[in-house]
Amino acid sequence: MDEQTQKDVIEFNRMRQQLGALTAQMQQLQLQSDTLKTALEELKQSKEEKVYKAVGNILVLKKSKDVEKEIKENKESTDLRVKTLKKQEESSVQKLNKLRSKIESKIGSETALETSTASKKNKNK
Repeated sequence: MDEQTQKDVIEFNRMRQQLGALTAQMQQLQLQSDTLKTALEELKQSKEEKVYKAVGNILVLKKSKDVEKEIKENKESTDLRVKTLKKQEESSVQKLNKLRSKIESKIGSETALETSTASKKNKNK
């Protein structure tokens, strides 16, 4: 395998690891978004004017409408980050596929060259 192909393989493995980390981050944010959605639904069903909100290690009594607004903003922000990560994931997958094709074609042509050289040596014997 030539030096450039080896560099491509190293780059491919690095990009695969990055894609894995990106996917894990996206799943974590999706879970956070789902949790916020559930909290928002529960808050809307509640008839209470004030609710407790966790702030660090304490619970604070706040107006239900204020908490609802905060949760909506948090969810919108989280959803936007998920959308951004999905675009990054799609871009990474495309780059990985191109690099894989490049590596496969180089390895395939190297293998064909080695096979051709070996068969010529056998004919000359």
